[in-house]
Amino acid sequence: MSSENDKPRGHDGHDGDGGHEEPEQLALIRETVRKAKVPRAKPRTWRGAALAPELPVARVVVNKGVLHLDQFFDYAVPEELDAVAQPGVRVRVRFGAGAHHVRGGRREGGRLIDGYLVERRAESDYSGPLAALADVVSPEPVLGAELLGLARAVADRYAGSLADVLQLAVPPRNARAESRPSPEPLPPPPAPEPGTWGRYERGAAFLEALARGGAPRAVWNALPGPHWADEIARAVTATLASGRGALVVVPDGRAAARVDQALTDLLGEGRHALLTAEAGPEKRYAQWLAVRRGAVRAVVGTRAAMFAPVRDLGLAVIWDDGDSSHSEPHAPQPHARDVLLLRAAHDRCAFLLGSTSCTVEAAQLVESGWARPLVAGRDQVRIAAPLVRTVGDTDLARDEAARAARLPTLAWQVVREGLKTGPVLVQVPRRGYVPRLACERCRTPARCRHCSGPLEAPEQQELHCGWCGKAAADWHCGACGSTRLRAQVVGARRTAEELGRAFPAVPVRTSGRDHVLDRVPGRPALVVSTPGAEPVAEGGYAAALLLDGWAMLGRPDLRAGEEALRRWIDAASLVRGQGEGGTVVVVAEPTLRPVQALVRWDPVGHAQRELAERAELGFPPVSRMAAVAGPPEALGAFLAAAELPPDAEVLGPVPLPVTRPGGPRRPGDTPPGEQWDRALIRVPPGSGAALATALKKAQASRLARGGGEPLRLRVDPPDIG
Repeated sequence: MSSENDKPRGHDGHDGDGGHEEPEQLALIRETVRKAKVPRAKPRTWRGAALAPELPVARVVVNKGVLHLDQFFDYAVPEELDAVAQPGVRVRVRFGAGAHHVRGGRREGGRLIDGYLVERRAESDYSGPLAALADVVSPEPVLGAELLGLARAVADRYAGSLADVLQLAVPPRNARAESRPSPEPLPPPPAPEPGTWGRYERGAAFLEALARGGAPRAVWNALPGPHWADEIARAVTATLASGRGALVVVPDGRAAARVDQALTDLLGEGRHALLTAEAGPEKRYAQWLAVRRGAVRAVVGTRAAMFAPVRDLGLAVIWDDGDSSHSEPHAPQPHARDVLLLRAAHDRCAFLLGSTSCTVEAAQLVESGWARPLVAGRDQVRIAAPLVRTVGDTDLARDEAARAARLPTLAWQVVREGLKTGPVLVQVPRRGYVPRLACERCRTPARCRHCSGPLEAPEQQELHCGWCGKAAADWHCGACGSTRLRAQVVGARRTAEELGRAFPAVPVRTSGRDHVLDRVPGRPALVVSTPGAEPVAEGGYAAALLLDGWAMLGRPDLRAGEEALRRWIDAASLVRGQGEGGTVVVVAEPTLRPVQALVRWDPVGHAQRELAERAELGFPPVSRMAAVAGPPEALGAFLAAAELPPDAEVLGPVPLPVTRPGGPRRPGDTPPGEQWDRALIRVPPGSGAALATALKKAQASRLARGGGEPLRLRVDPPDIG
C-alpha cells in the first residue's frame, strides 16, 4: 500500500492535505480513474466454504422461461449468505454446469443468471453435489408465497412457465427506490356515502357489504356518463374501511388517471399507489415496494398491476374487460380478467367487473351464478343515455347527400344542431379492419356448416372455412336461403377533411394512434377519433356520429358484433343524456343485433343472447380453446405428438396470411415472407386444464429435443377469426 493511502482523511472522505497542493494533477488522476474500464469481479464459487448450519439448501426458480426447465433447482447456501438468503429475495446462481464440473464438493461452471429464492430446506431431493448460491442481489423479499402461488396458477392455466409469469409479476429492481423506506401505513378511512351508487338497484348494498368485510361478487353494467371513476373509488374506500386491501385494473393510462384522481379526491394523498408505465421505472418500483411492504393497501394500475402484491386483498376490480389492452402480449399471454378471477377465488375476496358495455365472459359469470348482476333500472338508463338514431342501407340509397359526400343528411343535421351547444364527437374506424363475408340479402355472417367458423374467399379463391379449412362451395344462408355473398364495406377515409370543409368556421381536432387527446373543452368543435381514443369533453358531447359501421361489424372475428357494440357504447357514453339533448347517430343496418342493442341501450341482453348462441355452437367462453401456429411440417408434427384429451376437437390446420416483407407488422403476425398454418383445438367445459397440461407437455418435449422450427402456442386466444 502506498504512503498516500496512509494519510488521514477528513469527514468528507477526501485527503486531508493533498487536495490543495496539486489540484490540476489530482483532477487529471480522478478523471483518468473515472474513465478506466475496471473489470468486474467474478462472483464467488464458494469452493470449500462452510455451509449454513441450518437449512443449508435453497430452492430457487431461475429466470429461464423455457417449458422443459419449468421446475425448482436446489443450491447450497454458504454460511456467509445465511442471514440474507431468505425466501423471496433475488439471487444470482450459476446454471448449466455439468455433473463432472465438481471441485471442493461444489458444482462449478455454467452461466450466471438471476432467480428468486422460494424456500430454505434441510435437505435436497438431488443426491449429487450442489452448486452454491453465487450471491444475494438484495435482501428485499419481493416474491411472497401468495404471489408465487398465483404465478404458478397462471402458468398452469396458460400452458406457460413460472419464470415467464414472474417476469410479468415482479418489476425490475431499482436500487435507489429499494434503499428508501416506505411511508407508515395510514389507519382505515371511514366508510363512504353511496353517492351515485344509489342509482343502481343493489349499489348501496354492495358498498355496505364491502365495508362490513364481506366478499360480494358482481358484474356491473355502469350507466353512461362521467361517474364510473368515482363509483370505483367509493368501492375501494369501502373495502379499505373494513381493514382490507383493494386492487383496480384498468385498460390504459387515461382511465388510470381518472380513477387515481377520484381516489385522491375521496381519500387524500398517500392511501393508494398508481402503477402505470408513465410513472417511470424508479417511481413505479417505489410504489410497488410500498404495496409489497404493506404501507399502501390500494392499487390502481394498468395490465401489469394484476399481479400487485396487495396485503389482505379484499376487492379485485377490473374495468372494461373487453378492451384488448387487458390481454398481455408476452408469454404466456394471460388476460387480466382471468388473473383477477383466480385471485378472487384463491383469496376469497370480493370481485367487481365493470363496464358500460358487457362481454360474453361477464354474462357467463352471471349465468353460472358465480357473480350477481349490478345494474340500474330502465328509468335511470333513460335519464343517463343519449337518444340513438340509425341510418341503414335503405336510408343511404335514398339520400342524395350520402351518395355525394358519403355522409347521410341526418348526420349533417345532428352535427349542425349539436355544434350550437357544444363539441361533437365523430368516431371513424381505424384502417386495417378486414371485411368478412355475409349474406347479401339479410347480412347474416357466412359460417361453416362443420365448425361454424367464418367463411373466407381470399383473392377470389374457392370459398372455405377460416378455422377448419373445409370447402363450402354449396353454401347458402341459414336465415333466408340466399346463395349470394357480399363483403362488408369499409367506410370513408376522408371524414375529417369532409367535415372540415362542410363546417369551415368550426375547429376540427383529431385523436388517434399517433396523438391521443385526453380531454377537450366544452366549446363547439368537431372531434374526429378512432375507436378507443375518444377524449372526454367538459360537460359531455352534444352529439356523436358513429360512422362506417360495416367496417367494425364486418371483421372476420367471433367477437366482431360484441366489439362493435362495446366501441359504440364507449363513445356514446361520453355524450350528454337524452334529457339534455344528447343525440347519437350510428351508420349501420338497424336490423342487426348489435345496432338494436345500442338503440335500446341493452348491452347485457346482447351479451346474454351471444352467450346462448355460443353455447349452442360450442364457442368460447363456453368451451376452452387453444391456437397453435407454425410452419406446416412443425405444426403437423406437434399435433401428432400431443396427447390431447379424448374430447378435444382439432379445427384445421389452415394457412395464415403471409406477412409482406418490409410492410407494417402487428403483434402476432407471422415472420415476414414465411408461410405458416394455424390449428384451433377446442375442448368442452371441464377439460381446459387437461388441454393446457397436454399442450405444455408436448411443447416442453419438443423444446427438450432441440425445438427445431418456431411454434407459437396460445391458450384462450382473444381473437380466433
